[in-house]
Amino acid sequence: MTLTSSRLPYRQTAAFSRIILDYLDRAESLKDFYAHPVSLQGIIKASEARQLFPTDRQTLVNMLEQQYKGVGMSDRTKKNIDALKSNTSFTVTTAHQNNIFTGPLYFIYKILHAVKLAEQLTELIPGKTYVPVYYIGSEDADLEELNHIWLGGEKLQWDTKQTGAVGRMKIDKALVALIARMEGQLSVLPHGKEIISLLKEHYTIGTTIQQATFTFVNALLGELGIIVLLPDNADLKRSMIPVFKDDLLHQTASGIVNKTAEKLESAGYKVQANPRDINLFYLKENIRERIVSDNSKFKIQNFPSPIRRWRMN
Repeated sequence: MTLTSSRLPYRQTAAFSRIILDYLDRAESLKDFYAHPVSLQGIIKASEARQLFPTDRQTLVNMLEQQYKGVGMSDRTKKNIDALKSNTSFTVTTAHQNNIFTGPLYFIYKILHAVKLAEQLTELIPGKTYVPVYYIGSEDADLEELNHIWLGGEKLQWDTKQTGAVGRMKIDKALVALIARMEGQLSVLPHGKEIISLLKEHYTIGTTIQQATFTFVNALLGELGIIVLLPDNADLKRSMIPVFKDDLLHQTASGIVNKTAEKLESAGYKVQANPRDINLFYLKENIRERIVSDNSKFKIQNFPSPIRRWRMN
């Protein structure tokens, strides 16, 4: 069978914002906003800079090994996790929230892109190893964005009264029932029966959404060497305590980002997101609420009942 491929420039797709297109084209108006260009040489320079940054690799590896216990791991994934111990290894990371059943198709495309890019960089850059990582945004609380899929023009939606971080929500009968609704349409398609079988295996009652997403993606794409990272982990968060403390007490991050946002606007670009003074959340069981400052004290916004307040020191 003869296959023909053609290249379509990003600007002709009408699918990307001006800031992305200008970034890819290395427009002068954006050069002050990044250190390394989008090129092979840029990635090499970024990797060299990253080697100078202190990284607790062993904690990451230990956490991943614990996360994968009892879960089938491909030889390529195991090799990639082991590679993270070396300071000559780097990650190509993509992130996405845990949409039910992976949600939109670009969920899969993003992961495949990370896999392919990691493979190419390892081949092209001597002495360095690049491994693909999918970071699950499991602490996202936007249930309305994550609770549905589209199948044949029909919206299949998971209705639940659970609250808090979506990744911590438990799979219930209503979610499992959606798989049964999908089965009739998917089973007649190529690989449809295999997909339904995997969904039934991984989306089981009582399992959390983040765990189901992890094992499902691992079953689908683990043979490609993808490492799935669940960030809702005490050891990983413990390593971020200095950053969290600085954000809570000094709001350094918001000051830096606000200045950059002002510069972007002055350069003629639309700012899509703005920081809050404190960018931290209180996360416990079915609660995910912002931590805010109130007259030199901290409180949890929209908390259902009065709680103690923490005073700034």
